Amino acid sequence: MPAPHPVWTSMKSTPSSPASAETDSPWAPLAARVFRALWIAQLVSNIGSWMQTVGAQWLLVGHGAALVTLVQTAASLPVVLLALPSGVLADRFDRRSVLLTAQFAMIAVSGALAVLAFTHALSPTLLLVLTFLLGCGTALMGPAWQAIQPELVERRRLGQAAALGAVNMNLARAVGPALGGAVVAAAGAGWVFAFNAASYLGIAAVLLVWRRPRTDAPAGSEGLLDALHAGRRYVWNAPGIRRVLLRTLLFIPGGAALWALLPLTASRSLGLGSGGYGLLLAAVGVGAVAGAFALPRVRRVLGANGTLAAGAVVFAGLLAVLATVRTPWLVAAALLPGGLAWIAVLSTLNAAVQTRLPGWVRARGLAVYLLVFQGGQALAAPLWGAVAGWLGLGDCLLIAAAVMLLSAATVRRWPLRDTDGINPSPSDHWPAPPLVFEPGEADGPVLVSVVYRVPADHRVEFTDRMHHVARSRRRTGALTWGLYQDGGEPERFVETYLISSWAEHLAQHHVRLTATDRHHEERARELLTPGTVPEVTHAFDTASGPAVPGRP
Repeated sequence: MPAPHPVWTSMKSTPSSPASAETDSPWAPLAARVFRALWIAQLVSNIGSWMQTVGAQWLLVGHGAALVTLVQTAASLPVVLLALPSGVLADRFDRRSVLLTAQFAMIAVSGALAVLAFTHALSPTLLLVLTFLLGCGTALMGPAWQAIQPELVERRRLGQAAALGAVNMNLARAVGPALGGAVVAAAGAGWVFAFNAASYLGIAAVLLVWRRPRTDAPAGSEGLLDALHAGRRYVWNAPGIRRVLLRTLLFIPGGAALWALLPLTASRSLGLGSGGYGLLLAAVGVGAVAGAFALPRVRRVLGANGTLAAGAVVFAGLLAVLATVRTPWLVAAALLPGGLAWIAVLSTLNAAVQTRLPGWVRARGLAVYLLVFQGGQALAAPLWGAVAGWLGLGDCLLIAAAVMLLSAATVRRWPLRDTDGINPSPSDHWPAPPLVFEPGEADGPVLVSVVYRVPADHRVEFTDRMHHVARSRRRTGALTWGLYQDGGEPERFVETYLISSWAEHLAQHHVRLTATDRHHEERARELLTPGTVPEVTHAFDTASGPAVPGRP
């Protein structure tokens, strides 16, 4: 199933008065003129996306389960291929320009779909290829769209804006499929493709009139490949983010069965037409809208991990209903809590990623999350199609329900890590390096050595606390890291880490370190011998090139 357009959370306008009675209202962000205009444009665009979904899938219903499920793969696979490069682009270049480029590209592709449908030249192969190209546009937009949210919304209204974004997407889910099914039944799929093409124009117009404040480029001259490697390195050395990715990977395969097999359930098990299929999707959207308002209370009662487990159990029950019930209204009733469970789980996972990522690598970290989310759907959808063709639709859905129950059972074993104490705000707390010459940005590699004096009764605890420091060094640029105890002076510990260039080390100093990194450093240094301070030296590799002038 083509993924809906990413949810735009907020855009700043002139802030309202702090004394306004609307400050604490969930609708407060709509008081800003630009945000309100963009929210409306996004609602229209999301409706167009869901209409497109119904049109594309219904055109392929008669061609077998494999082709129907390939629609979801064609929409999701581009994220697997492009999410990480898109994250690099969003962190390295103006995010507004990236969003506009993707928007105009999707207008062109949707327009081509409409023309081919109207001229009866739209074969299944062409439909899947153009759906794939639309997915490429979504992949290009995704990291920039999500990364710009904390930049554009006031911190005190971030929660309200996020809730409005979820309401937007799920209102479209409630309206778009039903409207799309009716239009396909009455006039043909060409008109839903045409509406989808036009639906992008509103967002493009708002982006064109918005003047994004200029932001400083990241420190140093980081190339695209280096930036890609830096994002991978950050995620690999962030256990909390890796745990979010694991939970996403455990939930998505079972969840993908609903979106991949619902059109087949509607047509084969329930005997519905395109309009009935649209109403089933609308039921999911209505449940998700209700979930957006109920979610704060659910999280207060169950917590993040309880929400993940409960959501998976509810979703498993929904899949079992689809496998065994042949009454349309009962299936529609079951889809309501299914929509609530879907939005509860995904918003919990998304919020967990957002709260852990610092600004300098936010788009790349979100790109990895989108890669796991969309990639899981892209790979699972054809698998479910093959299983449905082999064992039958009912048995396939029951297997998917079992997979979802397994996901719920693993929450206790691999829960989300607590976010208490995590502060991704930048912290420029390192003093200037005491050098007698000025290195060039490309000079390096640079070996940084830090000498600590630790009394005997603190050495074990000091070593344990330095493991957190090690992750910090690696997240922010270290290629290698080590901690060594001097054999002649047991109280003397030497930390070493290697940075690829002086520019990378300057980025550590001024851009990449966070308040959490500073906290871990301070906890380790609390254990040093009283009256001593770490001794820091910087050594430059001379084997890879000429020595820096003034350096021996």
